[in-house]
Amino acid sequence: MQMYELFLGRSIPSRVDVTDAEWRSFLDDTVSASLPNGYTVQDAYGAWLSPATQHTAREATIVLRVALPDAPESLAAINHIRTAYQARFHQQLVGMSVTPVCGSF
Repeated sequence: MQMYELFLGRSIPSRVDVTDAEWRSFLDDTVSASLPNGYTVQDAYGAWLSPATQHTAREATIVLRVALPDAPESLAAINHIRTAYQARFHQQLVGMSVTPVCGSF
């Protein structure tokens, strides 16, 4: 299996951060639809170096974690979530880490 972790920043240029209602809507119509067998979400706070300004940006972050079979369709589901979040919330990027794991459910 692979453990995927997505780092979804809540800051949006030129407006207020992603609201709880907007996040719940995204969770329902995109994340749950892409990962029907389950996932874990945690609130976090992160920082990253902005290539545009060369300054460290700090923001509230949502960490989405899911263990999936090591298969092309798993990566496709994760990439769908990443690109949908970027498009809906005007994000430069969505960070991702992938770790091989041993697991069962």
